[in-house]
Amino acid sequence: MMRSGHRFNLAGLGLLLIANLAAAEVTGQQRAEAAGQRLIGTLAPRAEFRTIDGQTIDLASLYGKKAVYLKFWATWCTPCREQMPHFEQVYQSAGADLAVIAIDVGFNDSVDEVQKYRRKLGITMPIVFDDGSLGAAFHVRVTPQHIVIGRDGRILYVGHLADARLDQALLAARAPSARAAASSKSAGPVAKDSAAIGVGDSLPAQTLPTLDGKSFALKGDRADKATVIVFLSPWCESYLATTRPAISASCRQAREQVGTLSGDPHVRWIGIASGLWANADELREYQATNKVRFPLTLDESGSLFRAFRVTDVPTVLVADANGKIKQRVNMDDPDGLRKALVGL
Repeated sequence: MMRSGHRFNLAGLGLLLIANLAAAEVTGQQRAEAAGQRLIGTLAPRAEFRTIDGQTIDLASLYGKKAVYLKFWATWCTPCREQMPHFEQVYQSAGADLAVIAIDVGFNDSVDEVQKYRRKLGITMPIVFDDGSLGAAFHVRVTPQHIVIGRDGRILYVGHLADARLDQALLAARAPSARAAASSKSAGPVAKDSAAIGVGDSLPAQTLPTLDGKSFALKGDRADKATVIVFLSPWCESYLATTRPAISASCRQAREQVGTLSGDPHVRWIGIASGLWANADELREYQATNKVRFPLTLDESGSLFRAFRVTDVPTVLVADANGKIKQRVNMDDPDGLRKALVGL
């Protein structure tokens, strides 16, 4: 029996290694291209936004006149840093027929961090700090993610790498033949999110699909159970250990707190994972590796993060048995979640 069990464990380990390798094969370029498939050839959305320096940019006013290059990035992102010299060079040599705009995705980041990053690297292009609406409109799934819009206002290219394909797309976007015959045409405006759901509000009557093929009603019908919503990212602990060690430690501490308390039968638990740099297989791997005992769902488009105005992980919300959100828990407090659950 001992040997048989050992062989079973080895087989299980082999399957886990195969799954890990399969997940690792999904590159940033593949993720960006998959996310951008439905965008290529479509009219780019209209959007007006302000840079971190107060400049107003109206994308719709550029369509039909200039090509547009949007780069979605983050200060904690290693390939973003590696590609920044290329990005700066494109901006410096753009000329009058190309608008170049940097858009921080606004995930586990801040304007202060962006300002420090800009000074350290000496970058000069306009920078926007996204509230999530631009990322949603352009199907951002990785950092960096390049969006190239032709002078006809149509999306020409979506990618991740600063390579020959990106350079060719930038040339094609600026070509005279790409000028719109009717520049007034454009897609609809970027959708604005409704009012934020926060402390004091009721959970929405929304049912979420979970990784195990079941469903989870945010507003449960059990009047004797509180609800805990854990917003997370499966790579927070590992990837941010070097670029944002404090956030990495906070994610680990939150996971440990939740893991200790999630067996409480008087509480309903749901984990909502960001779709940035994560797919369902990677979330399953996270669940198995960390022995997560409660249901998880992947917020691929980021709609739930935006609805609850969550821009950082870990973020934990606690709602009472009536579905009213009572607290946004400070997960830096090693006993914060337990104290939040007392009396619910």
